[in-house]
Amino acid sequence: MSEHWIDLRSDTVTQPSEAMRAAMAAAPVGDDVYGDDPTVNRLQEVTAELFGYEAALFAPSGTQSNLIALMLHCGRGDEYLVGQDAHTYKYEGGGAAVLGSIQPQPIANQPDGSLALGDIEHYIKPDDMHFARTRLLALENTIGGKVLGADYMAQATALAKSRGLATHLDGARICNAAVKQGISLRAAVAGFDSVSVCLSKGLGTPVGSVLCGPKAFIEQGKRWRKMLGGGMRQAGVLAAAGLYALEHNVERLADDHANAARLSAGLRAIEGLQVTTPQTNIFYVDVPPAACDALRATLTRERIRATVGPHTRLVTHLDVSAADVERVIAVFTGFFKEHNDR
Repeated sequence: MSEHWIDLRSDTVTQPSEAMRAAMAAAPVGDDVYGDDPTVNRLQEVTAELFGYEAALFAPSGTQSNLIALMLHCGRGDEYLVGQDAHTYKYEGGGAAVLGSIQPQPIANQPDGSLALGDIEHYIKPDDMHFARTRLLALENTIGGKVLGADYMAQATALAKSRGLATHLDGARICNAAVKQGISLRAAVAGFDSVSVCLSKGLGTPVGSVLCGPKAFIEQGKRWRKMLGGGMRQAGVLAAAGLYALEHNVERLADDHANAARLSAGLRAIEGLQVTTPQTNIFYVDVPPAACDALRATLTRERIRATVGPHTRLVTHLDVSAADVERVIAVFTGFFKEHNDR
């Protein structure tokens, strides 16, 4: 048995539970490129139903499902409006531009993670040959752990539609947003033409995201998925994990939110640390630069993984228990007591 590590780098590090592994092992499979995998088909049907769409498409990653959506909504020379801090703009390798010939128009995110409605309006281009054609508004929920509320989402999507734009939601942590707000998954994505739902973060699956949208949109998405190398064969062993997660791991996200709140409160009590208050399972700690190297070494020695820097992100998930949280607080407290006494 390996020693237990507490991993706070991301909720992507989660391990499939024994029950999830059993579901994967027992999954009936077929060739999904032919549409023959019953478990993939079931995952797509269930996800579409849960989020209120006609159809859905299982993809290997959120990066790919987002890119498929962008390439469906926009053609060459088109443009999408996106937050400066959004994953599709900042952390997905420039795929929309490189592979889709789609121009991003980045907009500064507000402190709450939203894009100001006035900014969205401002950056929609006129119908003029000098400009790329603005086709799409892409938002993300949660973003940096912050929840975009249902009222804001309704206003933003209504604005986009009034100007003839399509709307896409990067729902990498949309289930966290829904649980935090106490609303249904359908309500959390209302107004969006498409949504990418990630299964491999807080929901705890090994891999995969599901793109939801209209039936004709998803049918076209299969072509882009194949071209991008996302056509998998007996993928039911992966889809079974997604089905298990959607059935068992959505409501329990509230536990991760509670653990993040407790961890942030414990760290906030330490002299010299500036700690944000989490809305969901993600928060940030400003660590004195002079302490970063020593803190990183101490955490490693104590079997705690974190991406330590002057602005450190900490993320709770299903493999971080309440007891783990108390241990992390104790290690941080002991380290900074010694560091501050020097």
